[in-house]
Amino acid sequence: MSDCGCEKAKAELEEYLHNELCSTDAADIREHLENCAECTTEHLVGVMLTETVQRACKETAPEDLRDLVLSRLRLSQQHA
Repeated sequence: MSDCGCEKAKAELEEYLHNELCSTDAADIREHLENCAECTTEHLVGVMLTETVQRACKETAPEDLRDLVLSRLRLSQQHA
């Protein structure tokens, strides 16, 4: 393993966050993150953003809002 540097770490951070890198590349980025505060901060922001989006995708809209949106879509399709 070797420290891959900031440029590579930042370029592959998204893939790293989603476990889409081969084990060697992931290990290189993990080692870099252990020694670089700037990239670690960027990684933590990515983790928080990913977790927030995942939680939001599990939420459902209130039934009355869903009905309102659907009725307006139908109405707009009738007038198109």
